[in-house]
Amino acid sequence: MMIILHSSITDCGHLSERLCCSSVVSKLFLCCSNPARRVNSVGQVLCHPLQAAEIPMEQSTKDEREAMPEGESRQSTRHRRLFWNLRQRWKLLGLFEIDQEHEFYPLTCDLKQGLKQAIQESIHSDTTIALADEGYSAKITQGHEGFVMRTYAGPVFSHFRQSLGISEESFTKSLSCNEFYLQFISNSKSKADFFLTNDKRFFLKTQTKREAHFMLQILRRYIEHFQLYPHSLLVKILGVYSITYAQNKKKYFIIMQSVFFPDERITSRYDIKGCKVSRWTEPEPEGSRVLQVFKDCNFEGNVICLDQQRAWLLLQMELDASFLQQLNVIDYSLLVGFQPLHADEKNQSWSLANLIVRTKRSVNGAASPTASNTASVPGTVAGEEDTSERDQGGTGLMGSQEMTPANHIPMKKLKAQLSIVSDTSDIIAQNRRLLPNYKNALHVVDGPEQRYFIGIIDIFTVYGLRKRLEHLWKSVRYRGQEFSTVSPLYYSRRICHWVESHSV
Repeated sequence: MMIILHSSITDCGHLSERLCCSSVVSKLFLCCSNPARRVNSVGQVLCHPLQAAEIPMEQSTKDEREAMPEGESRQSTRHRRLFWNLRQRWKLLGLFEIDQEHEFYPLTCDLKQGLKQAIQESIHSDTTIALADEGYSAKITQGHEGFVMRTYAGPVFSHFRQSLGISEESFTKSLSCNEFYLQFISNSKSKADFFLTNDKRFFLKTQTKREAHFMLQILRRYIEHFQLYPHSLLVKILGVYSITYAQNKKKYFIIMQSVFFPDERITSRYDIKGCKVSRWTEPEPEGSRVLQVFKDCNFEGNVICLDQQRAWLLLQMELDASFLQQLNVIDYSLLVGFQPLHADEKNQSWSLANLIVRTKRSVNGAASPTASNTASVPGTVAGEEDTSERDQGGTGLMGSQEMTPANHIPMKKLKAQLSIVSDTSDIIAQNRRLLPNYKNALHVVDGPEQRYFIGIIDIFTVYGLRKRLEHLWKSVRYRGQEFSTVSPLYYSRRICHWVESHSV
């Protein structure tokens, strides 16, 4: 998951099931062992998890030794310690800095070095093949000291990033900065490792070979979907790479844009699948500084209040869910984040200049998000990244200040901008909306009282033979209940129904 999470396992029965398989336990330990300092939503270091775990562990093992019968084996002692340690690790899930003491620190350093060179290579690549067959099949291999980095379909992803208004310079700056990456550890069933850039803008997620090849297989259709519907809620996949060490197997990973960016003011986050089975996250005690990601059952009693933009959301959900159904994909999640609007944001002046800027932002590059070699995405305007950096405290792009004579746009310029967006046929056909002047605008929808961060993630689970068998087994175990593993058609209809029934 691409977000800050903190959860604990309270069901001892489920915990016992997880411990029945030693290989599963060992993989969990590899994922959770030696995490570095915990980081909260604003990047502050909270604690070192080992400091919270080691002291109680010493006392616990001492008590166990004193109370243990003489005939009890050492193996039993190890199992008990494994039980205890795993339980403590699970309680320490969340977001951690990958500093020099972290087990993944060497890997993240290599990733920074490899990605920096890979992106530089894409800057100088032939843009004329970006969306041609050569672009989709392109593989660039770069050797480094101790490892090899490979970039897949580099020209296509480079072109896609530019269409989203993400310059290669800013992409490189986030991925290869001197600050530590952050490790995201969740209680998800996924065995993937999640890394987050220090500015929390991009996620790096390890993938299986099958998942990476599936992404490359559907890449052309994925790009075409954004050409048809530029304001799609699908997660923005920005690159597929692999890193190989001398005596280790190849590790694949993708880079994607975080739905919850910027996250400083987000008060609650939800991961929605439209079902009930295993869809509850136990809330942390009141006053906890660690933010959680809740699930469907936690959402009950809440509503997404969009007013006039609800119709757009319902249609876009149908379009995106239908696309995933055609790909035979299930088990994807709808992320929803809540951020209260400030009073000045709710009552902002809808001046003509402000509307013109937002309209141009929404229809820029109306033919398609990849219609040119420039960053003309729906959702960005020229120079957006520079202005976004100045958007702090509600006085930047989303500021509520009245337009003064000094910063009024001349009427001649307004008329020129209006002429650009006079044709509304493409706007309707592509289900465009009036985007907010805010970072990550394609995933931000403003209602009367709340700002919502909305996106569809985890689009790599194919409804194949294994999932069909899982469906049959769950149909028996959870008879009459709603669970996640269902057919693509039923899954798409169910999640669209969830949005319809939880929005106004």
